[in-house]
Amino acid sequence: MNGEIVNIPSYLLKAGDEIAVREKSKSLEVITNSLASKANYEWLQFNDEKKTGTFISAPERIQIPEDIKEQLIVELYSK
Repeated sequence: MNGEIVNIPSYLLKAGDEIAVREKSKSLEVITNSLASKANYEWLQFNDEKKTGTFISAPERIQIPEDIKEQLIVELYSK
């Protein structure tokens, strides 16, 4: 994260933050497969050569393609 190591899953990004993969992790299969999928997100800008990305802005719910059922999450935590 901006040249620093961050190990906090809930770290909040700010517009313009640069996200990178550690050098020793760049050759991991899970990383190469994920980057090869060429997912195009409006809120992220990728640099394939450096294996970095720049956070542009927080996405709106409609911009997130994953099938997430928010109501089920709310029901689980309201028990």
